[in-house]
Amino acid sequence: MWRLLPLLGLCYLLNYVDRVNVGFASVTMRPDLGLSATAYGLGAGLFFIGYFFFEVPSNVILHRVGARLWIARIMISWGIIASATAFVQGPTSFYVVRFLLGFAEAGFFPGIILYLTYWFPRVQRARVVALFFLAVPLSSVVGGPLSGLLIDHGEGVLGFDAGWRFMFFLEGLPAFLLGIVVLFVLPDRPRKARWLRREEAAALEDTIAREDAAEVPHAPGLRAALADRRVIALSVVYFGVVFGLYVLAFFLPQVVDELSTSLSATVIGLVTAIPYAVAAVVMVVVARSSDRTGERVLHVAVPVLLGAAAVAVALYLDSPALVIAAVTVCACGVFAAIPVIWQLPPTFLTGVGAAAGIALINSFGNLSGFVGPYLTGWLEDLTGSLRAGMWCVAGFMTLSAVIVLLLGRSVREAGRPAAAGAGGGGDRLVAPDHPGTRPPAT
Repeated sequence: MWRLLPLLGLCYLLNYVDRVNVGFASVTMRPDLGLSATAYGLGAGLFFIGYFFFEVPSNVILHRVGARLWIARIMISWGIIASATAFVQGPTSFYVVRFLLGFAEAGFFPGIILYLTYWFPRVQRARVVALFFLAVPLSSVVGGPLSGLLIDHGEGVLGFDAGWRFMFFLEGLPAFLLGIVVLFVLPDRPRKARWLRREEAAALEDTIAREDAAEVPHAPGLRAALADRRVIALSVVYFGVVFGLYVLAFFLPQVVDELSTSLSATVIGLVTAIPYAVAAVVMVVVARSSDRTGERVLHVAVPVLLGAAAVAVALYLDSPALVIAAVTVCACGVFAAIPVIWQLPPTFLTGVGAAAGIALINSFGNLSGFVGPYLTGWLEDLTGSLRAGMWCVAGFMTLSAVIVLLLGRSVREAGRPAAAGAGGGGDRLVAPDHPGTRPPAT
């Protein structure tokens, strides 16, 4: 955990900063480039079209060539393109660079989720994914104020005529440099880690292999995994949850700006960090609870429903402090659910099927990163307010919670007769509660 998660978390922090810093740039970039809210939403969302088309192939390649080489390739290419955003001149170049950024980044997050299954037993994974996913709220806690500071003071630096251009150029460089570090230091599997003794690596890989064989005795292959109804259902669930995540990321700075038009970009960055700081703590607590109890479905559905309700309530609040509080509850619901969602696919997928299935769930889920900003921007142009877009967030999150509840119930009911027989229960979504899934008593 100490050897892998700090490095992987830093990589993901940079990934998320480069993905959503366009939200902080939008306040000054939109008038500079003459972008309407619809055009900005389209450009912000085009990232996910490029992401979608290369997601599954990228994860399959990672499974075959190894995480070290492929993650390094992803980071180096996205760092170059992220910095190139500084040179966009209008809507067309903005659209092109956002599409290429998504194409370059495709496979990074699902690749890491798959990579973690090579290293950690099931009973630890929700907590491990939560610690890794801390990079997202931390990227907003750190990246928001940093992006605002660079925008406020970057004009004229290195010859850039606007602070937002300097921000894009500077924030893309660390990903490029860290990608080179990953190429030399990230081990593909436990047996290739120099800091593990041979018997330790063998014991770890044997434990994970036995878990996979017991939990997924007849794991689907590549094509079967892509057509599995549980993969499709979880894709819809993840779509709704991530819809809320990206609308917050791309439009929260504008919400704060509308609440008080006298705030600088630096102060807006500080205020938008509040929901993410609180959500980081809640996410780890919920993930630990899910690992401790072995329960997954309610640990997804309940936070998402609370988040949806908070968004709906926020629409009718006049106090800026109360609006930020409601947005914080929404952020907590989204972040608490995501690490637990990723514990569901490995209960019925392994190997290349897991690589493909996890990538498909993530790619369809992240299509909401296109639909969310574009739909929200279009509704803002149509109505003159972000309120309609926030209603969409609440609606999609509620749909996700309902689907995961129905899916969990139907699969448990379908699995009861099989579970009673020898070797049954192959269609379970939620991992069984047996002694092998719990840590030894201390």
